[in-house]
Formats: sequence, C-alpha cells, structure tokens
Amino acid sequence: MKAVEISSYGLPEVLRLGERPDPVAGAGELLIRVAASGINRPDVLQRTGNYPVPPGASDIPGLEVAGVVVSGDEQAMKAAGIKAGDRVCALVAGGGYAELCVAPVGQCLPVPAGFSDVEAASLPETFFTVWSNVFDRGRLQAGETFMVQGGTSGIGVTAIQLAKAMGATVIATAGSDDKCEACVKLGADHAINYKTKDFAEEVKSITGGAGVNVILDMVAGSYVAREIGCMAEDGRLVIIAVQGGTKAEFNAGLVLRRRLLVTGSTLRPRPVAFKAAIAASLKEKVWPLLEKGAVKPVIHSTFPAAEAAKAHELMESNQHIGKIVLTW
Repeated sequence: MKAVEISSYGLPEVLRLGERPDPVAGAGELLIRVAASGINRPDVLQRTGNYPVPPGASDIPGLEVAGVVVSGDEQAMKAAGIKAGDRVCALVAGGGYAELCVAPVGQCLPVPAGFSDVEAASLPETFFTVWSNVFDRGRLQAGETFMVQGGTSGIGVTAIQLAKAMGATVIATAGSDDKCEACVKLGADHAINYKTKDFAEEVKSITGGAGVNVILDMVAGSYVAREIGCMAEDGRLVIIAVQGGTKAEFNAGLVLRRRLLVTGSTLRPRPVAFKAAIAASLKEKVWPLLEKGAVKPVIHSTFPAAEAAKAHELMESNQHIGKIVLTW
C-alpha cells in the first residue's frame, strides 16, 4: 500500500509518499480501505519529533480515517453490527495516512447518512476529544457557560457546535476579527479576538462577573492564570494541549475559594475500552445531531495524499478554519 511516511523529524517536506506492507487486522480489529484521512495538530508534533508514538502503534502518522471495511475479526464485527463493505470512520492511534488502516472495532462508527468520505474523516479525532473532555471530564451542562480557546481550530469548531447543541452559552476566542465572525456563524454567542482584547476581562464583562463554568484550553502556559481568574464557582478548566508552554503560575487561592477543578487529558494513549465507550456515547447522542444537520463538519481544505507536506504547512500557518483532510 501507499502511505505518507516521516522520513526524518523536521519541516513539512520530510513527509514522503512511500510504500509499506499491507496491514493485517488482528483480534478485535478491522481493516479499512481508506478514502480520506483527517489531519490534526498531534500529527505535526509527531513529524517534528515532539509526540512519541504510543507502544504498539504504527509510526505512520494519522489519527482518523474514513473508508470501506475490507475484512476483520468477524465475531467482533458482528457484535458491533459492522460487516465488510460498510462505510465507516474511525479513531486510530496511528497509521491513518495510508491506503489501508487497521482500527479497533470499538473505535469505528458508521459514516453519518449523507456524509462524504472527506466529511466523515474530519469527525473522529475532534469529536472523540471534545466529547471526552468537555462533557465527560468537564461535565458541561445545559444552561452553563462554556469557553473554548482557538475557536476556529478543528477542535474549536466542534466544541462550539456541540456545546451550543447541548444548551450551553458559548464563548470562543480566535486570532482575528474574521475568525471571530466565523465562530459566531458556527453558533458561538460571543467571540473574542485574543490579539486585540484581554479575554479574561471580556469574559467577566460578558458574564456580569459570574465567570465561565467550563473552559477547554489548548494553550496552557500563561493562559492558565488568566483562565482561573475568569472562572465561575465550581468551574472546570480542561487542558488538552500545551501550545503556550508546559509551565504555569496561578493564584491557588482562587482555586480554593471558588472550588475550581483544573484537569487535563491526552486521548491517544488511552486503552481501546476507554475510546470505545466514547464512541458509544457519540453514536447515541451526537450522530443523530450530525444526520439532521444540527451539527456540521467544517472542512477548510483537502489535499491529495501526495501533497501531505502542503497540508501540514497550512496547519502550521494557523490560517485555516475547521479541518484539513487528505484524500486517497
């Protein structure tokens, strides 16, 4: 099969289209003929040598795919209601930038009715991540106020739509007025240009001083102190990336007085059973929203797999709104 390989750690041009042996599905797995592969920030980190591949995972980058089931563990597939020839999308721990990809059966979901392969490939990584962190870990409830940093990222566009669909008031931050406008069009009640305004002060103004209940943070670093300063009592701060650095200094007194929860997670190394439970929740609670159009995939660009380097250049430019997808 053809696959996009990382020839050495470095700039996007280290991504090369090469050939690998066809993978074989093992127990509890199935084999997908990939039509489209989603691109995510962890792929960039892996390419630069800053995101080690979990033990046992493919060194080929790519964490989400969509395509057709070729074969697999028949017993596991039968139990999941999946058969050869079905169109699925899947979250994988690696190996997504390839014509064939093995995925745990429990991490596969049917392609939502009416969706293209490109649209389906844009779903798993962001929807699994947002559901796990905003709703499971962050416990966001209808009527609460939610803020997401980086509202036009793949994670951001998903978080805005899901939080709004679940009845929350949504605040998003973005790096330009055009991106803020895009956040509002996606359903955000408020959007803050973090380059021209202090998001913490804006949040206090928007909420009348009450603060936000849940924050999804992909920045960390110096943002943590400012986020803690604009959280409501019993607020939950969920950190899922550290683009602003791993070290933070904040007022621990506010954490005590307001009973704040500061937490975080990474999804890639978690066991299959954990991810399968997220998949089950998505199928029950989110896939119906996708199929009726209440929540929509946001695709910024597609690239042929041979142009993966260009796709990564776009990802690193931060000029995109929504997802970037490779096609095979």
